[in-house]
Amino acid sequence: MLLSTSLKKAFVQFNSKNLISNNNKIIRMASSNYLNQPLSQFDPEMYELVKQEKRRQLNGLELIASENFTSRAVLDTLGSCLTNKYSEGYPGVRYYGGNEIIDKVETLTQQRALQVYRLNADQWAVNVQALSGCAANFAVYTALVGPHGRIMGLNLPDGGHLSHGFYTATKKISATSVYFESFPYLINNETGLIDYDRLHENAKLFRPQMIIAGTSCYSRNLDYKRFKEICTDVGAILLADMAHVSGLVAAQVVANPFEYADIVTTTTHKSLRGPRAALIFSRRGLKETDTKTGKQIMYDFERRINEAIFPGLQGGPHNNAIGAIAVALKDCLSDDFKAYGKQVIANSKAMCDELIKRGYKIVTGGTDTHLFSIDLRSVGLNGSKAEKVLEEISIAINKNTCPGDKSALTPSGIRIGTPALTSRNFKEADILRVADFIDQGLKLAVDINKASNGPLLKDFKEKMNDPEYEAKLHELKERVENFARNYPMPGLDEL
Repeated sequence: MLLSTSLKKAFVQFNSKNLISNNNKIIRMASSNYLNQPLSQFDPEMYELVKQEKRRQLNGLELIASENFTSRAVLDTLGSCLTNKYSEGYPGVRYYGGNEIIDKVETLTQQRALQVYRLNADQWAVNVQALSGCAANFAVYTALVGPHGRIMGLNLPDGGHLSHGFYTATKKISATSVYFESFPYLINNETGLIDYDRLHENAKLFRPQMIIAGTSCYSRNLDYKRFKEICTDVGAILLADMAHVSGLVAAQVVANPFEYADIVTTTTHKSLRGPRAALIFSRRGLKETDTKTGKQIMYDFERRINEAIFPGLQGGPHNNAIGAIAVALKDCLSDDFKAYGKQVIANSKAMCDELIKRGYKIVTGGTDTHLFSIDLRSVGLNGSKAEKVLEEISIAINKNTCPGDKSALTPSGIRIGTPALTSRNFKEADILRVADFIDQGLKLAVDINKASNGPLLKDFKEKMNDPEYEAKLHELKERVENFARNYPMPGLDEL
């Protein structure tokens, strides 16, 4: 049948429209499939690297005190759609729309943070937006002491942290020491303990606006009451940085900074076993009543700290991390977590005592917490060489300064912590096996060091490659990994 010209034209247009429509559907489907590909399909190269890291963690013994294995639920939250939302501002006061649910996420996280540390919302506020512990501390200094304000923190080589104002005679190492005036307090080199009397004397001379009670490598409980007495005498704010022990404070197995501190900061990924983020707690409500005028003086920390975080130092917060903090905090409220906190301490003490029995010198003579440091000078070794050998046999620790050290790159000791292995259900008997592996590794390091052709780390590494030592390292590594694989770790199966 012959078609008229007009019918032919209509038929062509109809088919053309259908073809375009079908092509658009195919493009939309392809685009949707493209964005929904799993990592293994979308980026096999990265997928393989993540799998390799998972195998390293599973096959090794993780003893870095600032690391832990977080839960499957935390990882699920970190990888959720919460990462898509931009939310500058605070609950109820956002720059962007569409934050109704995000407001609930952030508010829930704040409520749980106060609940975990048994705090009254009328007396304490908490900011959950800080991206890291260093950022949290910097925000507090910015808010409360201002440019060139005076702070005192524990000296880094004595167990303090970079964010507490570290500098050397020739260089300002931390940005904290660039923008604020810092003066360190020290430990007693004989005992390894904080010299509170000397701190008090120096504080009366330096007149700091803030004193920081916090550490990154100090194995004893801090005397927060003494810190507060010193602060009261010199008119300083007491900031407790409990980054390392926050999970242990939650489990009520170490000293509690909230009894005395004005401000408390913490990371959330160490003993708290959450995502990589931070919290800032600050006192709120009535501070004091003027005895002369009867006027009530209120704390104003909360407003100033919130403004320092946003818009002062940060833009949009990481909502996936904030949600993951809430999930980790829910874990902290469980009986299982309280038992975990007790076991972390028990494991730390057991390993520390065992290594003392084997002749190693422990800085401070023991531990009250999740970590301790070994001073290796007595066995003729330094921390860099010890770290390298232990890493070679799949034991992860970190080199660390000891009292009297001049260099953080070639320090005298190593730091050991038990939170991560405790999350893999290690008990005291298991930890003693780990102590034995560490002892074997350190003795092998001593032998390699004696046989080295020079004192430098590169000479040490070259000697490690000798067939004799290479075989011994390989054999010890196999035994460590065969042992480690018996203990499951939290999280996803492959990633």
